[in-house]
Parts: sequence; structure tokens; C-alpha cells
Amino acid sequence: MKCIVDGDVVLSRPLEGPLSSQIAPFAAWAREQGYALRSRCQQVRLAAGFSRWLGEQAASVGDLSAEHVSQYLRLHAGPSQLRRGDAAILRRLVEFLRREGVAAAEKAAPCRLTPVEQETERFTTYLRSERALSEATVANYVPFVRSFLRDRFGNGQLRLSELSGADVVRFVQRQAPRLHRKRAKLLTTALRSFLHFLRYRGEIHSDLAVAVPCVADWSMGSIPRAIAPDAVRRLLGSLDRSTPLGLRNYAVLLLLARLGLRAAEVAFLELDDIDWAAGQLSVRGKGGERTALPLSVEVGEAIAAYLQHGRPPSSSRRVFLRLRAPIRGFLEPTAIAGIVRLTLARAQVTAPSKGAHQFRHALAVQMLHSGASLAEIGELLRHRSPQTTTIYAKVDLGALRPLALPWPGGAR
Repeated sequence: MKCIVDGDVVLSRPLEGPLSSQIAPFAAWAREQGYALRSRCQQVRLAAGFSRWLGEQAASVGDLSAEHVSQYLRLHAGPSQLRRGDAAILRRLVEFLRREGVAAAEKAAPCRLTPVEQETERFTTYLRSERALSEATVANYVPFVRSFLRDRFGNGQLRLSELSGADVVRFVQRQAPRLHRKRAKLLTTALRSFLHFLRYRGEIHSDLAVAVPCVADWSMGSIPRAIAPDAVRRLLGSLDRSTPLGLRNYAVLLLLARLGLRAAEVAFLELDDIDWAAGQLSVRGKGGERTALPLSVEVGEAIAAYLQHGRPPSSSRRVFLRLRAPIRGFLEPTAIAGIVRLTLARAQVTAPSKGAHQFRHALAVQMLHSGASLAEIGELLRHRSPQTTTIYAKVDLGALRPLALPWPGGAR
């Protein structure tokens, strides 16, 4: 007797076992996520077999765990019957059941943190709750602090009161030469923050933060690497806007090129951030700060075309979604850099880098050549400090020449 699940998945036998009532909702979820019929058939058949096996084991849905998945794949399916992706499908099924409240959340096995891990956990909580730093900043700081503590104390107890300026200097002198200049500077910033934290807690009484050596910054040491205007035009023109992929990537590149958005700002943009009536875009920048930017006709039309003709149906509030199952918003800003890199390669366009930030530099340079002031550029790019914007002064060599002092003894 055949069984039809979700209208188009046909099974050779009726559903059995404790998951029987949940297989149809799971199949519907897979369809909503954009999985093709062949993939959905594989998922449903595997879920049905898993449910029958659970029934044979007298296991209930409430007892479902990752161990059941491992046992089923190892003992029941067997290596000869195991298909590629089966383990991922069953993990996806268990996650679905937990989201639906049918299966209980997996209880994490208690683990003992080392003294170093305990201290970095405390520092992490401080950065988030007391300093309100972004997750990206926390993720950058913590590994350096963990490395510093392990270097000084190993896996033993932390005697923080015994820390000295010499410990700090030695660590920086060993680590900094191995790092890129910007990473080395980030290392010293993270150490200063941690040492301020220790003094705040009363673990140390001396201001060891002043012992952290300075890393040469040379923030004005190089000209911004901006993609050329002609390269931007050719890149945008290379996209096939008759396809969902082309519509999405065209809108993404326009946001980078015309508004100078950062990769994360594009990746995490939500539908509610667009005010169509006012013609504005609410951008969540660094530190969670929100800024309203004007939405030009060109950019607005590109986003609207994607939403109407290219965006897959989804309950997600993210503007830009993956085109392959599972249909969801991007998890990381690196997805935007990936779009830039692939588009550059396909269009065979030469650019100074393969990342998204070069469009931001290009917008600033274009504004500067059009007569915009550094203050205006900094306002559009939402720089927190005027110092960040001054690097673009190096691009306008004509404006800098009158500031040059005459060469002693005449022109050279």
C-alpha cells in the first residue's frame, strides 16, 4: 500500500513509528526551504526508515538524541546502504523536531573549563555586558588574551597578581613579528583591554596596560585600494539580470558601489530597514549604530526588481537570501565578498583586490574628485573618527601640492 507525503513524495509503505505524524510537516518544511523533489524524496524516505527503527527500539520522540542517529546509521543502514548526505539529513530532522518543540533539546555534557578558559569566559562577558562591544570585536580580542594567559601560566592555576610588565613585553615581542601589522596592532589593543579589566576587578594593582608596547601603525602609510569606475561599470554590465542570481548580485554590488556599504551591512540588511515611502535605507553599522541613508532610484529599482522577480519565497526578513536550499539569509559577511570575487572572475575584470571594501574606497575617491569635502565623505561612509577619512586626502595629489614646502635652493 503506497503512502503519499506532502502531495508529491511517494513511499512504498505506510508511515510507522513515533515520528509518523511529524514526517509530513518535515517534508513541507523541506519544500519551503527550496529543496528539489529528488532531495525531498531522499529526506522523507530516510526519515520514514528512521521512524520505523525508533519504533522497533521502543524509543519515544521525547527521548530522541544524536546517539539514536549514530546508532541507526551505524547498525541499521550499514556502510553499503549509507548514501551521501544521510547523516546530515537525520541531523536536520532532529533539529526540525526540536524547533517544533516535539523533541527535547540535547543536554550538553558538562565539561570542566581550564583556568584559562574560565578567565577568558569572564573577559568575554565583560566585553559584551560592560563594554557593549560587537561580536566581531569580541571574537578578535579573546584569542589573543587566551594565548597570552596560556603563554604565561600554561594549563595551571592563574596567579594574575604575579603578572608583570616584563611578561607583557615578552609576549608582544614574540608574537607581533609573526603577525600582519593590523593584526599586531589588534593584539596590543586586546591586551590593553584585558589588563584594564584585571585592574577593574582588583586582580592587579599596577596599570600594566601602559607596559604594552606600541606597534607602528602608519595609518596613512598607503593609498586606499579602490576599484576603477570603468571596472565597476563593466562588472555591473556583466550580470545577467534575467536570472534570480543576476538580480540579487546586481543589487548587492550597487549597494556596495553607490552607497559604500560594508559587507556585513549588506549581508544582514532586513526588509524592515527599507522605507520605500521616504526613500531611505536604515543601516546598522559598527557598534550597532543605525544611520538613515538616501535610497537612490537606481539602487531602489535594483532591490525592488530582485524582491519581485529574484528572491525565493521565504519567511526570512533578510533582504538577500541564498538561492540554494536551505533558503535563508547569509550567515557571514564573507558571503558578500564571495559574490564580489566570483563576479570579478566571471567578468574577467581586473581589480586591486577581490573583496567588497574596494567599492567603499572607490566611492570615497569619486566623491573627492567631484569636490566633496573629507567631512562629507566621512559622513556618508559613517566614519566614527575624522582620522579614518583623512587617508583619502592622499588620493587628491593636486590639492596637496600647494601645501608642499618649497625645496631649498630652488625647484627640483
